[in-house]
Amino acid sequence: MRTARKTPVLDGHSRNLAWDSLDHVDLVVIGAGVTGAGIALDAASRGMSVVIVDKHDIAFGTSRWSSKLAHGGLRYLASLNFGIATRSARERGIMMEVTAPHLVHSLPQVMPVMTDSAMVHRFLPRIGFIAGDALRIAAGTSRGTLPMSRSVTAARVRDLAPAVRSRGLLCGFVNYDGQLVDDARLVTAIVRTAASFGAEVLTHTSAHQVTGNSVVLHDELGHHPDRILTAGAVVNATGVWAGDIDSSTKVRPSRGTHLIFPAEVFGNPTGALTVPVPGHVNRFCFVLPAPLGRVYLGLTDMDSPGPIPDVPEVPEEDVDFLLDVINPALQTAVTRDDMIGSFAGLRPLIDSGDGDTADVSREHAIFTNDDGVITVVGGKLTEYRLMAQQTVDLISSETCRTKDIPLVGAGPVGKLPEGTPDWVRERYGSEAAAVVNSCALELPLERVADGIDVTRAEFAWAVTHEGALTVSDILDRRTRVGLVDSDRDAALPAAEEALALVKGAS
Repeated sequence: MRTARKTPVLDGHSRNLAWDSLDHVDLVVIGAGVTGAGIALDAASRGMSVVIVDKHDIAFGTSRWSSKLAHGGLRYLASLNFGIATRSARERGIMMEVTAPHLVHSLPQVMPVMTDSAMVHRFLPRIGFIAGDALRIAAGTSRGTLPMSRSVTAARVRDLAPAVRSRGLLCGFVNYDGQLVDDARLVTAIVRTAASFGAEVLTHTSAHQVTGNSVVLHDELGHHPDRILTAGAVVNATGVWAGDIDSSTKVRPSRGTHLIFPAEVFGNPTGALTVPVPGHVNRFCFVLPAPLGRVYLGLTDMDSPGPIPDVPEVPEEDVDFLLDVINPALQTAVTRDDMIGSFAGLRPLIDSGDGDTADVSREHAIFTNDDGVITVVGGKLTEYRLMAQQTVDLISSETCRTKDIPLVGAGPVGKLPEGTPDWVRERYGSEAAAVVNSCALELPLERVADGIDVTRAEFAWAVTHEGALTVSDILDRRTRVGLVDSDRDAALPAAEEALALVKGAS
């Protein structure tokens, strides 16, 4: 069992050292999404030697395309899936109160009740929200972290969601759930915490000829020759790509699409407007307040058969679906012309061969193939820690510690340099001062481009401490500037400067 180092540093130098020192390890984890990151942290904190590899980058795949919510599992009560609902509520509480309180905050979800609402939506959501309160209480999450649900006036609905239609608005129901500052930031924090316990991190590194006790590693950047790495165990945590490692794994991808709008289009909401999908009792579309002056409208749940792309595209039918669901609830309809971007992710559902993907179980599965490779697939972002615990329990007799391990940045925030924007503290927690003070660039508190709430210090920190090796790593994962093409173009020079100058200073 190890003690964590104070400030884990991931950069080009640490990557080279890891490549040069590759030797037999207790565990190789393939895939640096939230599941693989959680497994690496769990194993390293139990004292195992760990290498985590990813062909692309931390949070490159599904883990950066979520709704940025730490769900308490409320929707699963409607389908009587009490197991997922209970586990999700418990894991949400751990994230919000112990492991990542700086990255997960309470979000009011407001469901308007209209005169033309279906009768089932006039009372069933309130019953469901009360059941959600019971889940929160059973999970031991305090009311200070997640307030009780409540019925609210029409005026309060408009306060939280100003774009809601006034005509026929009777009242509303408000429930509180967890919202991530950003899903990719969460995964980065988990990986860096694993590194603080000694895990080696090799991004832009693909795994080939995988067996239960060895992998061939290939440096996608071309800096190192291929290496055979032997291990006590190998875990396949590649999500929708799990079948590429283990052909016996059958995954059914489900596409979840979100549309991006300027926040002012929806009146700068502070709550998540929640609208039921017609014909369903447990499917909803959300208008979610987001960082950088944006809102996300999502989400879909569509079968996505065929070859699995590195970056899924958003089809026109998904845009139509989301606009058709949300517009009847709005005072003024939104259109494609209001959009500034979109993104889609593929959920790695277990292929049961039955039903629409909306009805396919969100349960996870852990199994070992004939070659000894352990594969974990399915599940939900909120349950990443539990999936990791169950996986590592298969290969270690040491007790899991991750319920009590705060992620990097989770401590108290000290005095910040004068002029530090609030958003730096919100994204980096107790590391905020270090982000600014360690910056190797001039004008660390200057924005990376006009109108974008990201500082030059954050770009530098991505390179010096968070393992960003390419411009895309900086723009598309360590920050989410790249979700909007015009913002990406505007911030590109600052990202290139950070990558060049910080590398030169190291």
